[in-house]
This record gives sequence, C-alpha cells and structure tokens, in this order.
Amino acid sequence: MIFNKETAEKTAELLLQINAIKLNPRNPFTWASGWKSPIYCDNRLILSFPAIRNYVRDEFSKNIEKQFGKPDVIAGVATGAIGIGMLVAESLGLPFVYVRPEAKKHGRLNQVEGFLQKGQNVVVVEDLISTGNSSLLAVEALRAAGANIKGMAAIFTYGFDVANQNFKNANIDLLTLSNYQNLLNLAVAKKYITEEEEQTLREWNVSPSTWNV
Repeated sequence: MIFNKETAEKTAELLLQINAIKLNPRNPFTWASGWKSPIYCDNRLILSFPAIRNYVRDEFSKNIEKQFGKPDVIAGVATGAIGIGMLVAESLGLPFVYVRPEAKKHGRLNQVEGFLQKGQNVVVVEDLISTGNSSLLAVEALRAAGANIKGMAAIFTYGFDVANQNFKNANIDLLTLSNYQNLLNLAVAKKYITEEEEQTLREWNVSPSTWNV
C-alpha cells in the first residue's frame, strides 16, 4: 500500500529521471535469483542526488510519523537501506540501527548493529520490496532482539502477490513511497515506454518467476 498517490507519482518520476529504475522490455535484465525481468531498480542511486534523497527523507519522515506514530528507533535493512534509514532517523531525531542479512561470525556475533533495548517501538526502512523475504528476515532478527515492530516503510515495491502474502503472514504493515502500478501509469503518460511495452511489463508482474523462460 502506498502512503498517498501524489507521493507515489512524484517518487516514480524521480526514480525514472535518475535511472534508479530502468525499463527495458526488449532486452530483459537477469536478477540474482535468475529471474528474467524487463525492469531493474537500484534505489542506492538516490543517495548521489541531494535534492532527491532529501525529498525521499522528508516524505518518509512525514508519512512514517503520520501512519505509524513516532517510533523509538528507526532500523535500516543492510545494505541498501542503511543510508536512507540514517537520514530518516536524523530527520526525526531518533536512534538508528541496521540489520545484517545474517549474524556476524566473529566478535559479538551481532545481526542487529547499534543500541536497541527490548520493548522499543521500531519502524523498519527498506529500499526495495520484491518477494519480501530478505526484508522479513530483518524483522525476525529485530523481534528476536526484543523490538516491537510498528511497520515497514519502503521506497518502492513491485507489488508481487507473493510479497503481499508474506507480509500478511508476518503480520507486518508495509507502506511504500511508490509502487509498480503508479510507475507504469507514469511511464506511459511521460512516454518512457509505449503501450505495447506497458503490456509486456504488466504480463511480467503477474508471473515474474516464469516470464520469458
């Protein structure tokens, strides 16, 4: 679910402008999972554009407090959401922690890095949601550390059915700045893609694991 339509459209346009989202139905990308995809999203590029990263920071800060209430801590999911998560925490005047994909094999064996007390309310910041599996592993680690998860806020989601089900099963509210539907609508309106390419992109979204196989 998006925070609001105006933010979703603006965020989608900014991501397209800086090529954080690339649409290429004629020459698909290959994801790490092996899936073929007509879209590639790298939201880490946002950090290189001060005006855009400030926009994302401000929209997150405003909407997180409005939708979830002001938490005790902001948590970023490593590595893509560490930078933007820190900016959001700074904007809200809150402590920040980040969550590794797995616990370290040495030292204190931490998976959650930073100071977190049991019972603290946490909002998790993520850069991108595909299936949701890695994001929800971070939630599990925070819960194991005693955190009370108020919800997750992400920059963009592909809106896969499997992700929606995974978040429902985990009882986590996910709100995003933008999503796949708003992206496609804007991409057609602004002539980033043709209507024929839009159809290809919609077909992929229905069954990404089997598309173009």
